[in-house]
Amino acid sequence: DVQLQASGGGLVQAGGSLRLSCAASGFTFDDHDYAIGWFRQAPGRGREGVSCMSSGVTRYYIDSVKGRFTISTDSAKDTLYLQMDNLKPEDTALYHCAATVWGCDIDITRAGYWGQGTLVTVSS
Repeated sequence: DVQLQASGGGLVQAGGSLRLSCAASGFTFDDHDYAIGWFRQAPGRGREGVSCMSSGVTRYYIDSVKGRFTISTDSAKDTLYLQMDNLKPEDTALYHCAATVWGCDIDITRAGYWGQGTLVTVSS
């Protein structure tokens, strides 16, 4: 059974940094059977795909986070990370990690597996 648990959110001032973690179980990153990534949902808005990796390669970031966010993995721990630097108030959202068998060509917000999310609040 695939399970994902995100953590690391919190309250930070604009310009600050946070690192989100996502512990995965039920599959192994090194098998490359799943694409993995992050999506977010801001209050009152729809889901937005943030970043996606497949076969150990970063496939995309949305334009609004390019140069500020970095996705990475620790395959030994089957853990996914999202390093977020120079945070802006518009980054405030509930962040979910997700996994899909369909690769990063499919919107990560439509992934078959995701966790409960971790809340990131950026104050101005």
